[in-house]
Amino acid sequence: MSDETSNSTTRTPRSAPSDAAVASFAVPTWMHRVAGWQERHPRGAIRLGNFDTRMAAEAIENVAIEAPIYIAGLARSGTTMLLELLAAHPDVATHKYRDFPPVFTPWLWDRWLARVPEKDESATERAHGDGIAVTSHSPEAFEEVLWMAFFEHSHDPAYSNVLTRETSNPAFEKFYREHIRKILAIRDGKRYVAKGNYNLMRLAYLQSMFADARFVLPVRDPVWHIASLMKQQTLFEAGEKAHPRAIDHLRRVGHFEFGLDRRPINTGDPEAIERIEALWREGAEVEGWARYWAMVYGALADQLGADSQLAGATQVVRYEPLCTDSKTVLADFYRHCDLDVDDATLVSASERLHLPDYYKPAFAADEIATIRRFTGPVAERFGYDRERLGERNPVRGAPNF
Repeated sequence: MSDETSNSTTRTPRSAPSDAAVASFAVPTWMHRVAGWQERHPRGAIRLGNFDTRMAAEAIENVAIEAPIYIAGLARSGTTMLLELLAAHPDVATHKYRDFPPVFTPWLWDRWLARVPEKDESATERAHGDGIAVTSHSPEAFEEVLWMAFFEHSHDPAYSNVLTRETSNPAFEKFYREHIRKILAIRDGKRYVAKGNYNLMRLAYLQSMFADARFVLPVRDPVWHIASLMKQQTLFEAGEKAHPRAIDHLRRVGHFEFGLDRRPINTGDPEAIERIEALWREGAEVEGWARYWAMVYGALADQLGADSQLAGATQVVRYEPLCTDSKTVLADFYRHCDLDVDDATLVSASERLHLPDYYKPAFAADEIATIRRFTGPVAERFGYDRERLGERNPVRGAPNF
């Protein structure tokens, strides 16, 4: 370990997840088999996707992609919350839970679902155990399935995950544009919205494809954020041990944030990646996550600071003001996305938001000191007060890149 490594040996107690939360990791056989074929045969899946586009040709002929909106942040930063708010807007089209596994063929899959009697379903809490209830019609992130088919090393920590304006993948770009147009046609939407945590390192590439794209990047007090990340890691490990198919499932949807196959995003710093992976292997979760948070958000701040065009299309949404000054933050949020909302919608959306009350950080003093030490300088770039990290409202001023 580097001499910068914390000497703290304190371990935060990790409470066991509930039986119901673990049970939610079970994967249906049909989904396991279809997704497995898709993973093993990416070229075949792409060919099917191209056939799907030909079948949809007439429907998408006049569909234009206008200012797509991308939500990207580390897991547990508020991305799902923001996705659900945008998905409720009548102009917006997103992926839904029902789109997986056949993500490559959304047009034909939608035609099939329209012929199948729809079962009554009640919203149930998703596997994360965070109070968010979903149905098959709830918005979800499935774009990553496409990225993985066209970019071989998307989730190999040994390779940089950074895509720039100079990145070129014509086959993907054509397929991706056609895919978005199909989603817009299927959902009768005007604006495409995607949540994708890994898009944090693809912002410039996305802007090169869509010059009018809007980016929304949530960030959260790292003490609370890391507490939530560790809670999820414990849950996913338990769920995957009880239901081994879940490991395959999460890999196939491109969900590597937690669990037994956890993989960090490579921001172009191989030494930092090696150190983080070593800390996680050794069970040093607090320091590993603290270094990871600082690496990812530091790289993001560097991107925004060096690229005025990208910064101009980006809104950083801090989790704490989003939950405590919701109406003000949401008004700016919808304005940035160029989506019209009335005051009643703002009030209704604001009433849904609050700081989490189902858990709280249980860190010892030396663990909080470790988090502040490694994340503090980066957190300050996003307007946080490093000495107040872990408090209910540690925001000091505006982000400064």
